[in-house]
Amino acid sequence: MTDFLKLRKSAPDGFFAAEAAGLWWLAEPGVASVVEVLEHGPDFLRLRRLRETGPDAEAAAAFGRALARLHDAGAPGFGWSPTPQSFFGPLDSPFEVPAESVDDFTDYWVEQRLRPLVTAVAGDLRGEDRATVASAIDAIASGAFAGICGEGKEAPARIHGDLWAGNLMWTPTGVTLIDPAAHGGHRLEDLALLGLFGTAHLDEIYSG
Repeated sequence: MTDFLKLRKSAPDGFFAAEAAGLWWLAEPGVASVVEVLEHGPDFLRLRRLRETGPDAEAAAAFGRALARLHDAGAPGFGWSPTPQSFFGPLDSPFEVPAESVDDFTDYWVEQRLRPLVTAVAGDLRGEDRATVASAIDAIASGAFAGICGEGKEAPARIHGDLWAGNLMWTPTGVTLIDPAAHGGHRLEDLALLGLFGTAHLDEIYSG
């Protein structure tokens, strides 16, 4: 078989169109390997099938360099999405997130991502967890993460947006990106997600 079919009959309107557009947008600069979109419709996405191999340190370092170039390709603004609708979450339970483009990372991350998310899951947060999240939001709202290591201000980066270990495919030609929530964001969004769920050869990716 030369293709891979993602199918969900009850997908939200625009869900697969957003994923296809995100893959095209990530592939556009030609600096990172991105799975090829063959076809999409309201309830499916057809992709070029990839042959998976095991993680490799050399491929990881090369991917790190490609990811840096992808981030440097930039985006029109923070929160900008290649489609009017933007989604995050697994195939069986995605949720829509704002796709409004703004100039300031702090406003975008606090108002478009964190506060809406906290509101959505408020019933699942215990008192201690709620206080921890509130403290983090206050720190981010102060501008602590507007740059990197307290230096300068980040320009909007072209990011994958859901770059956990399961969305890296290790192939004979290196790492290929799949399943994005692509948008204009802060490059540390991708790097943080890589570190969250035990990505193989993470030190080599960071070094690259």
